[in-house]
Amino acid sequence: MLKNIVLAAASAAALFVAAPAVAEDLKEFRIGILGGENEADRLRNFQCMVDALPAVLGVEKVALFPAADYDGVIQGLLGGTLDYAELGASGYAKTYLADPKAVEPILTTVQTDGSTGYYSVMVARKDSGMTKLEEMKGKKLGFADPDSTSGFLVPNVTLPDAIGAPVKEYFSETGFGGGHENLVLEVLKGTFDAGTTWASGVGEFADGYTSGNLRKMVDKGILKMDDLVELWKSPLIPNGPIVVRSTLNDDMKAKFKAFMMAMPEANPDCFKAIQGGDFKGFVEVNSDFYKPIIAARKSTIGG
Repeated sequence: MLKNIVLAAASAAALFVAAPAVAEDLKEFRIGILGGENEADRLRNFQCMVDALPAVLGVEKVALFPAADYDGVIQGLLGGTLDYAELGASGYAKTYLADPKAVEPILTTVQTDGSTGYYSVMVARKDSGMTKLEEMKGKKLGFADPDSTSGFLVPNVTLPDAIGAPVKEYFSETGFGGGHENLVLEVLKGTFDAGTTWASGVGEFADGYTSGNLRKMVDKGILKMDDLVELWKSPLIPNGPIVVRSTLNDDMKAKFKAFMMAMPEANPDCFKAIQGGDFKGFVEVNSDFYKPIIAARKSTIGG
């Protein structure tokens, strides 16, 4: 199902409890950050927004809440205790299926080649001797996070066609690496024979592509692409959305959206830091852009 339609188209735990009043004026703007990467790196990447947004939005403070995993941010959005986050398409689908009115998708990224999609890629250690997907039969496959589009949903939907068998039957074992960065590190350690992560698919694999988890790890100096080989690449996946809490007042929504749209030119270093690599900019989206992923998640995972 998804194979065709995708081509077309913590410390914070105490925060995720009670929802605030509707359309209130905020003194603090709260940013949720997905798990799966070193927390210090995540906080450092978003510091530019902490510095700039108070003046833009007229708030006293911008607070960062790095969740331990994807679901931590999703629950914060559903509880109304986060104001903005950047989700993967499957994470947004989970949020939408739980409460379609909780958040509004407003923007998504545009790749350097003009596309609004990215890929799930399966990587293995180069010294494993493997060069193609078929050589993973009977071996252990790692996924990034159960709420990751590229790290779980898309591989589970599209791999069966590529391998001619259900995932659970083809591989000896599957497991989760605790986020994209940790998953690749576990592959390098040998915990998994291969793992699925996200990449722009633009540029060269040898560089970690132009953006994505591999590129972020290369830029941080914790990964050498010479140590990995790519075994498989998925169909194109819709880039995940920037979402805002639906009950945020309209003036703040408009100011925040304008700030984000201007960021690629106004502050390219900040743009690259929060997005994890090279992108062309942002484009407007709404929930319709994610209907195929919502349908795929509902039929495959159920919510």
